[in-house]
Amino acid sequence: MNAVAFVFARGGSKGCPGKNVRPLGGVPLIGRAIRTAQATGRFREVIVSTDDAEIARVARTFGALTPFVRPADLAGDTSPEWLAWRHAVQFYNDHSTVGPMDLFVSVPAVAPLREPQDITGCLDLFARHSHETDVVLTVTTPSSNPYFSMLRTDAEGLAHLAAVPPGGSVARRQDAPPVWAITPVTYAVRPDHILHGERMLAGRTRTVFVPPERAVDIDTELDFAFAEFLMSRTSGTTLRAAA
Repeated sequence: MNAVAFVFARGGSKGCPGKNVRPLGGVPLIGRAIRTAQATGRFREVIVSTDDAEIARVARTFGALTPFVRPADLAGDTSPEWLAWRHAVQFYNDHSTVGPMDLFVSVPAVAPLREPQDITGCLDLFARHSHETDVVLTVTTPSSNPYFSMLRTDAEGLAHLAAVPPGGSVARRQDAPPVWAITPVTYAVRPDHILHGERMLAGRTRTVFVPPERAVDIDTELDFAFAEFLMSRTSGTTLRAAA
């Protein structure tokens, strides 16, 4: 299977400026994503899609390819990443010397505490169900459950549960139907779904669980500080030892 790993990293982050090249434990976030993808041994190449020259330069120092510059209209604050994925698939298929890709894999730089097995778990699950799957993505334990502790407000300002569980309300958190939070650790997607589908979750989707301590999503300075805290408590993994 020709699975291709991509890291999508634009230069205009507002919540945590410069985060994609900011060091965590001495290694830039983008470098951690590239290294982890490489450590799986499953990819011939890791490609970075970015609009930023500095991100591209750092990515190349870690062995990634930067064969194109992401168009500006796909790198804004409100630009759907789905369209950036489509651009990357189209570019690869148009220029690849080994033929079109069989599986698109996104390894976002914003989840730097992932381990190689989180990526390979998605690849293996996709391989086992390839004929009836469009997407395999990572999930983790959510901080709240919409059937028990998440609220919405109506036009009068009154609060209600965000969702009503099957069979009516629940009195205990333990009785609420289980839900999962998507975490941007890994997305493995059928290329045809990206090229022709309207959105990721419109496809047949399966999930791989990632424990919360590996599922940190860095979007703000607080997220970055939390990742640093978790790293300070964790030692001995292959990737971090190599870093």
